Amino acid sequence: MKKVYMLTIGQSPRSDVAPMVEKILGPEFDLVQAGALDELTYEEVQEQLAPKEGVGNEYTLVSRMRDGRAVQMDRSKVEPLIQKKINEAENKGYSLIWLLCTGEFNNLKTTNSVFLEPDKIIPQVVKLVIADRKLGVVVPLPEQIKEMDGKFHKAGLNPVYIDASPYTGTKEHFAAVGQALKSKVDYILMDCMGYNEKWQRIVAENSGKPTILSNVLMAKLTSEFV
Repeated sequence: MKKVYMLTIGQSPRSDVAPMVEKILGPEFDLVQAGALDELTYEEVQEQLAPKEGVGNEYTLVSRMRDGRAVQMDRSKVEPLIQKKINEAENKGYSLIWLLCTGEFNNLKTTNSVFLEPDKIIPQVVKLVIADRKLGVVVPLPEQIKEMDGKFHKAGLNPVYIDASPYTGTKEHFAAVGQALKSKVDYILMDCMGYNEKWQRIVAENSGKPTILSNVLMAKLTSEFV
């Protein structure tokens, strides 16, 4: 059986995302899950990794605890924990590691394993498909809009951004997102691994635009590289 090591920057298992991924990968794949925060409690994450007001955090990431609670983290603080899990996966012999996060990372690396980083893949793939058509990008937090902009500009994209949390958002909020983007874009990318088919459907119905889930796109690509 083919093995895919799916590494979330939050806690595993990702019961909100994994069933959708497993459906795409199919029965011939064994989805192995791990999380950078697996050994930490919610309180420890808040104390050790959360962005601190007034400290000048370089980059905010958002993910999910095992019990469904959302957490925000400073990238510089959580990155060593992610690298530790990558090292463990390589030591266990996994040949492909998929990072379940669309945020930008500059220091993560593998020695032998194929390492799929969505931030380096998704913008390029989307640009190749939509060419010069206008893209709308949905991100979890308003403060992430500026942070996410760099990776899309590198791919030659100039998106319209809007925020909606996959973890705390409501049906009404996502409907409003679709309505807001309806007359402004040709395609919509939901750029967080926490978005699911429910949120995608609401945005698509209210915008009338093709709406792309980053996690589905990555799952389909991953299935071709194992």
